[in-house]
Amino acid sequence: MLLVTASSPQCQLFIDYLRQQLACAITVLTPGSEWKPREVQPTLILLDMDHVGEDLMQVWHARSMEDERLSLAAFNLKDEDHAIQTLSALHLQGVFYRSDSLEMICKGLQALILGELWMSRSLMTRMISFLRRQQLNSYRPVCGLTHRELEIIGLLGSGASNGEIADRLFVSEHTVKSHLYNIFRKIDVHNRIQAVNWARHNLGVPPPPNKNHPRRDVGHARGLD
Repeated sequence: MLLVTASSPQCQLFIDYLRQQLACAITVLTPGSEWKPREVQPTLILLDMDHVGEDLMQVWHARSMEDERLSLAAFNLKDEDHAIQTLSALHLQGVFYRSDSLEMICKGLQALILGELWMSRSLMTRMISFLRRQQLNSYRPVCGLTHRELEIIGLLGSGASNGEIADRLFVSEHTVKSHLYNIFRKIDVHNRIQAVNWARHNLGVPPPPNKNHPRRDVGHARGLD
């Protein structure tokens, strides 16, 4: 497990407790520090939402999409609305709130280590409703964006670079830059982060994948209410 958080005495107590309760190695990484997996094995990355900003969220999102060994979870979420907002930006396997007890967090982390999802039934229901609405909206014109521009902004949200977008769509990087210029102008944003945030709220993202055990999450979710 990789815990991405700021160093503090309270954080150290939390880490010590997790190490006592969980049968896995725990590495602590301060936000913005470089990290490379040392072993070829699955790693759960636990992001502290009090210390991980929008740009860093996108970095971890891109890494988890590129490497199937990595899965993401978030803790210190304020409430369910905060969880919905975060889930629309990241492919999370699990979420933990500030109000969760240490025992509940450990129980959830054990489930995540086994490849299950960890989130309440009410949160999953809201996410499904949100995604259904966004799916319906995807069939309607959005700010005059063309089909190709919608493809590009979708790839942008996955963390793809201009070169990667060009390779996937079989066009030149110059063409991608031209499309991005038109996209920014149409949706009235000035950079990639703003464009991704706009797409997150107007187009939605696919639901978080369960990489290891795709059929176990529903039964587990029922046990959380």
